[in-house]
Amino acid sequence: MKRTDFKLDKMKNKCIGILTSGGDASGMNATIRAVTRAAIYNGFQVKGIYRGYEGLIAGEVKELTTEDVSSIIQRGGTILKTARSEAFTTPEGRKKAYDVLRKEGISSLIIIGGDGSLTGARIFANEYDDIICIGLPGTIDNDLYGTDFTIGYDTALNTIVECVDKIRDTATSHDRIFFVEVMGRDAGFLAQNSAIASGAEAAIIPEDRTDVDQLEKFIGRGFRKTKNSSIVIVTESPKDKNGGAMYYAERVKKEYPQYDVRVSILGHLQRGGAPSAYDRILGSRLGEAAIQALLEDQRNVMIGIRNNEIVYVPFAEAIKNDKPLDKSLIRVLGELSI
Repeated sequence: MKRTDFKLDKMKNKCIGILTSGGDASGMNATIRAVTRAAIYNGFQVKGIYRGYEGLIAGEVKELTTEDVSSIIQRGGTILKTARSEAFTTPEGRKKAYDVLRKEGISSLIIIGGDGSLTGARIFANEYDDIICIGLPGTIDNDLYGTDFTIGYDTALNTIVECVDKIRDTATSHDRIFFVEVMGRDAGFLAQNSAIASGAEAAIIPEDRTDVDQLEKFIGRGFRKTKNSSIVIVTESPKDKNGGAMYYAERVKKEYPQYDVRVSILGHLQRGGAPSAYDRILGSRLGEAAIQALLEDQRNVMIGIRNNEIVYVPFAEAIKNDKPLDKSLIRVLGELSI
C-alpha cells in the first residue's frame, strides 16, 4: 500500500525513530548514542523504540534525550532491547507498525541490525513511502554487502581469539585436537580471521568447503608430523549442513580413534562484553552519518564504510548480494599453519 498522499513537511515534523533488531552486537549502544546526540544537535526529536519491530508494533516508544544515552558507549548489548518479530513479516503487522509511527509523529526510522532487519526495512519502505528508512549494519557476522565492517564484528572477533588462546593452553597440555565452533551463520569471516589471529591450524568455513581429503591433509600435515595438539575453527552453520564442530569431531573420532578430540562451542559468549575501541568508533561514525544522510534527503539506504569512507548502499544491494571473503586469507592460513 502506497501512502504518497501523506507528505510530511520536514520543518514541522522532524521526529526520528530508532530501533535495534535481530541479534545483539557490541557497539549498538555506541550507535544509539551517536544517532541520538547527532539528531538532537541538528534539531531533530528522537524516539527510541524498544524490542525492535515487535516493540514498534506494540507501541513501545519513548522519547530519548542526551541524558538517556549518557554512559552507554562502553556497554555491550542494546539499551533499546531487541527481538525477532514474526508479526512484522506480515502485511497486517507492518500496517500496525505504520500506524504507531503515524501516531508518534515519526517520519524517519533508523534500523540497526543485520540482514533480516534490513530486509524488513526494505519491504516496509516499499509499502509506506512516506516513512524514510535508514539502515545501520549491526551484526557480528560481518556479512552485509557494501560495507567493509559491521558493528559488533571486531568485538566478537577479539572475544573469540581470547577464548582460543585459553583453549590452546589445555589443548597443548593434553595433546588434543580441539574443534572450536564460532558464529557466522553462512559467512566465514569470524572463523577465518580468528583462525589466523589465534594461530589455529585450520578453519572450516562455508566459502571453502572441507571434504574428506582436506581433513586428511590437515591431520597428516598439521597433527601427525609436527604437532602434538591442534585447533580447528568451525563456522556454526556451514552451507554443506554437515553440522558444525560436532560433525567434524565425530568424524575424526571414527576415522582416527588414536587422537583425543574435544569440542568447544563458544555460542553467545561471542555476543557479549564491552565493545572494542574500533566498534565504539565505527558505531559513532555510522550513527552520525545516518543523520547526515537524512539531511541530504537520502532514503532506503544502509550506511556503510569502505576504505575508511562513509558510503550509502541501497537496501537491495546490501541484502541481495553475497559479501565475498578474501580467498587469499585461506592461503595465508594454510601456509602459516604448517
